[in-house]
Amino acid sequence: MNGVLALILCALGWSLGGVFLKYVNGNSLAIAGMRSFIAFFGLMIVTRSLPKFVVREEDSSGSKKIDVKSTVNMWLGGIFYALTMILYCVGNKMTTAANTTLLQYTAPIYVIILGPLLLGEKNRWTDYLTVAGVIAGMLLFFSDALFFQGRQEFNKIYFWGNVVAVFSGVAYALCTIFIRKVKGLRGASQNCFILAQLVAFIICLPFIIQNGLPDRQSLIFLLLLGFFQMAVPNALYAHGIKSVSALSAILITMIEPLMNPVWVAVFVGEVPSVTCVIGGVIIMLCILVREIINNKTGKKEVEYTK
Repeated sequence: MNGVLALILCALGWSLGGVFLKYVNGNSLAIAGMRSFIAFFGLMIVTRSLPKFVVREEDSSGSKKIDVKSTVNMWLGGIFYALTMILYCVGNKMTTAANTTLLQYTAPIYVIILGPLLLGEKNRWTDYLTVAGVIAGMLLFFSDALFFQGRQEFNKIYFWGNVVAVFSGVAYALCTIFIRKVKGLRGASQNCFILAQLVAFIICLPFIIQNGLPDRQSLIFLLLLGFFQMAVPNALYAHGIKSVSALSAILITMIEPLMNPVWVAVFVGEVPSVTCVIGGVIIMLCILVREIINNKTGKKEVEYTK
């Protein structure tokens, strides 16, 4: 499957998270952990592979030895994706699904800053203009919480929910960078996601125990979250990241924030504010213009080499 198509399908699967999470009752960390528990087994089914805790490479003599650098990168990719999932679930319970998803996609800012240093993937002037547009969209998203003159308690909860969502974006950027660093190793990128589900489950296990067994409705939507919103899209992302740059991978999957508020508005009736919509439109237009310009000038993806 083409890498870009795989990332588009991945984004459509991820976009179901906002609406599915609204139908799950319980502590946000318990929900994140249970979703990861289901996704852990779902990924093993989809990828037909068991988790690998180290990366082994053949040396000149033909014997396999542990590749320490690649193993570290694989684990860092998994840990940062685990943090991305956990922070997303927490933020989604504190603010609107649209805010949580779109603020998570401030990730291109951090990839543009860190990509050249960690990956050697050079930026162009269009990349920096895109960052400026994303920052403008961020400011519009925060405007409701910063200048809201109504109930202060409501304002405080939404504000900190937005802050959590921004940190989710930082974690997502770092996850993408480290997964990109292991892209050339057989099965390593998909293994990052399998390890991420295991890490998230272990971190959230105390909250799962405290929360107790989910009710029937929550269990149904947890199964949907674990398999269709997490396991299948993760496998698609692991495939797609092999053939595109870290920045392009994040920008392509920004189809998710476009679709997420659509699903939530249709099925939950949660409509984002006008300023949130304007901020989202600014972000999407900047990214669309970047892709059009890059395609016209014939920019090629930069292949990362260890």
